[in-house]
Amino acid sequence: MSALPASSTSSVPEPSSSTSVSTTLRPDSIGTVGVTATVISAAAPLTVMAGVAPIALAIGGVGVPGAYLLAGAVLAVFAIGFTAMAAQIRRTGGFFVYIGHAFGGTAGFAAAVLAIVSYNLLQIGVYGLFGIQTRAALDDLFGVTAPWWVISAIAVVVVFILGALGIDVGAKVLVVLITLESAILAIMGIAIVVQGGAEGLGAASFDPSNVFQSGVLAVLGICFAAFMGFESTALYRAEARDPARTIPRATYAAVGFMALFYCFITWTVVQALGEAGVQGGAGKQGAALFFATIHQYVGAWAEHAMYVLIVTSVYASQLAFHNAINRYVFGMAESGALPRVFARTNRAGSPAFAGAVQSLLAITVVLVFGLAGLDPFQDLVIKVNTPGVIGVILLQALVAAAAVAFFLRRRGMPRRVFLTSSSVVAAGLMAWVIYVVVKHIEVLTGAPKAINDVLVAIVPATLLLGVVGGLVLRRVRPETIALLARDDAGTELPE
Repeated sequence: MSALPASSTSSVPEPSSSTSVSTTLRPDSIGTVGVTATVISAAAPLTVMAGVAPIALAIGGVGVPGAYLLAGAVLAVFAIGFTAMAAQIRRTGGFFVYIGHAFGGTAGFAAAVLAIVSYNLLQIGVYGLFGIQTRAALDDLFGVTAPWWVISAIAVVVVFILGALGIDVGAKVLVVLITLESAILAIMGIAIVVQGGAEGLGAASFDPSNVFQSGVLAVLGICFAAFMGFESTALYRAEARDPARTIPRATYAAVGFMALFYCFITWTVVQALGEAGVQGGAGKQGAALFFATIHQYVGAWAEHAMYVLIVTSVYASQLAFHNAINRYVFGMAESGALPRVFARTNRAGSPAFAGAVQSLLAITVVLVFGLAGLDPFQDLVIKVNTPGVIGVILLQALVAAAAVAFFLRRRGMPRRVFLTSSSVVAAGLMAWVIYVVVKHIEVLTGAPKAINDVLVAIVPATLLLGVVGGLVLRRVRPETIALLARDDAGTELPE
C-alpha cells in the first residue's frame, strides 16, 4: 500500500516515498476467524476461568454457570443493534463513533475519553496478573523466582513489538494461543464429565432460583468482566475483509463462544466439587482450584501445562487490548480530536506511535507500583481494573441508547422496528447490570467503602471531563466536533 504523505495537503513539496508518513490502516488484513480470536483473547478465557471464576464460585455457588450464560444472553441482545449500526457507519473508532452519530460530536468526544481511559485501566491493570502468573509458572517449572514488576515490564515491551508488526501477525499468534488455552480447559471439562464428577452430574446450576439468588447477583460483575473486549470487533472494520459481514459474524461468534464455554467449564468444576459443596470447596482452594481440579481429573502434566498456558492467556489479552486501545486513539486522531501524530501508521499498517505512547504509560505504571511495593493483585489488578469494567459497561449502555436514536431516524431501514426494540431492551438491561455491579462493588474489590466510592466516581468524573473537553473543542475547533458526529471518511481532516 502506498503511504499518504503528511504534507500532501500543503504547499510543501511531497517527500520521497522513503520518508513519507502513512496514516492508513492496512485493509483486508484480517478475516472473521482473526477478529474473533482477537476479541476472545482480550477476554482471556483461561485467565478469567482459572484466575477469577473461583472467586465467583466461592461467593455465588452452584448458580454461577447460569450467570455466565445470562451475561452472554444480555450481551447478545446488545450485539443486535450494535452490529447493525456498525454495518452502516464506516469510520474507525468503535463506541465513540456510534455515540457521536446519535447524540452529537461533544457526546462522541466524551465517550472516546471514557473509552480510552477504561481500556487503559483494563489493560494496564492486568499486567499485575501477568507478573503474578508468570512468576508462579517459573517457580512451578524451574524453581526460579523473579520480581513480578520486572516480568511485567518485559511483557509491555514484547506486547508493543508484536502489536507494531501489524494486526495480521498479531491475529495469527492470537489464534494459536486462544486455541491452546481453550483446549486445556476443554480437556479438563470433558475429563470431569466422563468421570462423572464427584457425585454424578446435575443441572442445579440452571435452576432460576439458583441463578437469581443474591450471591450470584453479587458476582454478576465478575461474569460480565469475563466478556470485556468482545465489542472491539468494530474497531477492526478498516482492516477486515468484507467488514459488513466479518464484524457481525465475529461479534456473535465471540459472544456465543464465550457464553457457552464459560458456562460449560464452570458447570464441570461445580460437578467436580459436588453441587452441595461448591462454595466450601472453591473458598478453601481459592486460586488453586482449577489447577488442583485438572491435576485430579487429568494428571500432573495438565497442571503444568495450565501454568504455562495461563501466562500465554494473559499475554494474549494484553496484546488484544493494546491493539484495541491504539485503534481508539487512531480514530480520535483521524477525526482531528487528538494530535495527528497519533494517526501515523508504520509499514505494517499499525498505529505504532499510539502504541508506543500506550506502552510507555503502561510500563510507567508497572514500575511505579512495583517500586512502591504495592500488591500486584489487590492494588494493580483489582483496583485499577474495576473502574475500567464499569466504564465499558456504561459505554455499552450508551451505545445501546445511541442505537435507538440511530434507527428511529432511519425510517426506510430494514428491520427497523426489531432493531429499535432490541436496542431499547439492551439499554435497559445494561443499565440494570451497572446498578447491580455498583451495588455489589465490594465483592469485586474487597476494599472499604471509601475506596470503592472513589473507584466508582472515576467513571462519571472521566465522562464529565470528556464533556468539558468536548465543549472546549466545539468552541475552538467546531469542524472537529462536527466530524465526530458524522460518517464522512473522505472529509479532509482538520490540521
